[in-house]
Amino acid sequence: MSADIGLIGLAVMGENLVLNMEDKKYTVAVYNRTTSKVDDFINGRGKGKKFIGCKSIEEVCKNLKKPRKVMMMIKAGKPVDEMIEKIIPYLEKGDVIIDGGNSHFLESDRRMKELESKGFLFIGTGISGGERGALEGPSMMPGGSKKAWEIVKPIFQAIAAKADDGSPCCDWVGEGGAGHFVKMVHNGIEYGDLQLIAEAYHMMKTLLKLSNEELHDVFKEWNSGDLNSFLIEIAIDIFKKKDEEQKDKYVLDLILDTAEQKGTGKWTVDAASDLGVPFTVCAEGVYARCLSHDKEDRVEASKKLAGPKDKQWNGDKKKFINSIRDGLLAGRLVSMAQGYLLMRAAAKEYKWKLNFAGIAVIWSGGCIIRAKYLPQVRAAFEKNSDLHNLLLDDYFKNKLADCQEGWRESCITAIQHGIPVPCLSSSLCYYDGFRTERLPANLIQAERDYFGAHTYERVDKPRDKTFHTQWSEKSATSQGSQ
Repeated sequence: MSADIGLIGLAVMGENLVLNMEDKKYTVAVYNRTTSKVDDFINGRGKGKKFIGCKSIEEVCKNLKKPRKVMMMIKAGKPVDEMIEKIIPYLEKGDVIIDGGNSHFLESDRRMKELESKGFLFIGTGISGGERGALEGPSMMPGGSKKAWEIVKPIFQAIAAKADDGSPCCDWVGEGGAGHFVKMVHNGIEYGDLQLIAEAYHMMKTLLKLSNEELHDVFKEWNSGDLNSFLIEIAIDIFKKKDEEQKDKYVLDLILDTAEQKGTGKWTVDAASDLGVPFTVCAEGVYARCLSHDKEDRVEASKKLAGPKDKQWNGDKKKFINSIRDGLLAGRLVSMAQGYLLMRAAAKEYKWKLNFAGIAVIWSGGCIIRAKYLPQVRAAFEKNSDLHNLLLDDYFKNKLADCQEGWRESCITAIQHGIPVPCLSSSLCYYDGFRTERLPANLIQAERDYFGAHTYERVDKPRDKTFHTQWSEKSATSQGSQ
């Protein structure tokens, strides 16, 4: 028996992926650095199934059909480069190495070039959906060597989640690091979505004093409408989960309010800054997690720093819950639009031919940001592949108009009562900034020209001309202004 693909790294994601592959009639050669894990898997979850347990990388490669396909599900960074060096001696030209971890897109671009120079092919694929998605059908974002796509396509599309129309939530994204870039943007949108949902929860828990049972009911209702999504679905389960030890308490209420992060959100913010894209919702989501870690300082500050004078909220509860819902939907739509802006800028910078409608299909099933409105994203780009900003699409434009009153009301009320809503408010600020014909950046540029002779453009002159004013005797002198 020979294997269709080899997989290195039998942590839960790796195990679930190979079980998914085997369920789709593929034979998989499996290996783990701690070889006892291979035995445990073969004699446990993999017992009686089409797996070839291997005790070395050489053994994995010897058991593979040609062209060989070796997939790594290991920690990103240096371990990936080290593993590639261990695999290469047992491959032939034309064989494929696949990195299924959360690698940085520039690393994937480098690895593709290095491997192609040696005659090998490389795939860097983002995988979303967590452990459950890996087993039942993930969202997959492959990029790298174009020649490798046809080799891995049958397996990848077989194991991927399926959209409502049956399309696999996996398709070729682009060369180099395109696959991992799109996965990074996915994670950036996820950062914003998680914080937006947390802010909605905070307002209802703190201001409206909703119980966990009531929050469960609210989220269940929301999930039947425009907010239907994976993250709302799992929140429904979270709100009703009781602790096993303290059976009268909810697990959620016992969790420390410090949120961890693995770095992909920071990567997204860095990329957005480098490319000049205002991915504000993601950025505020990252910074909110950073602030959450100042737990001890926040406890002290809560006793010393004044907020608004005690104001009891006494409005219409149902109406305000609907306002929070509208704000949450609007914030998530803005976050999606900003994510697409970043991908468009990256496609231009790195010369990728990203299929924006196709990416919406990839994200429509199996992944963390799966949401009811993703088919509308797909439709927007199928209607206009050159669409610059999703907010200008009719669906987004109309939804934001419908949500605007509640969106503003939820922000205003939160601010008046001292409840932090960084993602909700930043999404609204972006929307207002984007729809404002004349922003106050002219004053910023005037001040920059005053102290640093940075020059400026004029509204009455062509955009490629710059000017400098000698604002006072003390202001900076321009060098070479036009």
